[in-house]
Amino acid sequence: MEERLHKILAQWGIASRRHAEKMIQDGRVRLNGTVAQLGQKADTQRDRIEVDGIIVQPAQRPQNLYLLLNKPAGVVSTCDDPWQRSTVLDLLPENLRQGQGLHPVGRLDFDSTGALLLTNDGELTFYLTHPRHQIPKTYNVWVQGCPSESVLQQWRQGVILSNRKTLPAQVRVLERQLGKTHLEIVLNEGRNRQIRRVAEQLGHPVLQLHRIAIGPIQLQQLLPGHYRALSEFEINFLQTETVSPKRSTGS
Repeated sequence: MEERLHKILAQWGIASRRHAEKMIQDGRVRLNGTVAQLGQKADTQRDRIEVDGIIVQPAQRPQNLYLLLNKPAGVVSTCDDPWQRSTVLDLLPENLRQGQGLHPVGRLDFDSTGALLLTNDGELTFYLTHPRHQIPKTYNVWVQGCPSESVLQQWRQGVILSNRKTLPAQVRVLERQLGKTHLEIVLNEGRNRQIRRVAEQLGHPVLQLHRIAIGPIQLQQLLPGHYRALSEFEINFLQTETVSPKRSTGS
């Protein structure tokens, strides 16, 4: 049966769908000896697929891996970086960096820290990063100044970013110090630099941002730059999220 090439690469654990599309655009994928084109279809039973000159067979697919990383600041949440900055894959041992197809699920900003999922399950990545899947993510955030209750209520109800209102969020004060405030924020969406942009718009720029949980998957005592395998319960949670119908969104 024919399927789009980028979907096949994701199913085989070569890359996420998005990264597989980029690999095809960069000319790294060949189909039956010819450089593949984006949107092209293939049949794994009869077509020869090569990635970076290596023939890939479904039987060679690595075992699915699901990791939680505590991303430190100064590391990019990508598989490679054109400016040669350290990536999250550089934090892994050699046996996980090479030949496993691991990639981050979503992103954390360069200066942000905390919980980041890594997997080679390209289909799971596709579903988890799709806008319709709203897994709550919990952040500890230091912002400049002392936001008033009315400002916090604006944040909770949603503000306009790029002509579209953000979904309701949970925002509560953990601590106030001279000139700064410690907040816990729970989001049900993951728009680009959302917390930083909202905080800036409300007049309280982010000083420090740390993600502590993705749904029930928590960092707890995991040290910066370290990783752990997800438990069976955590993996089941993610897989259930990709197939269960979503409830209406609230706070």
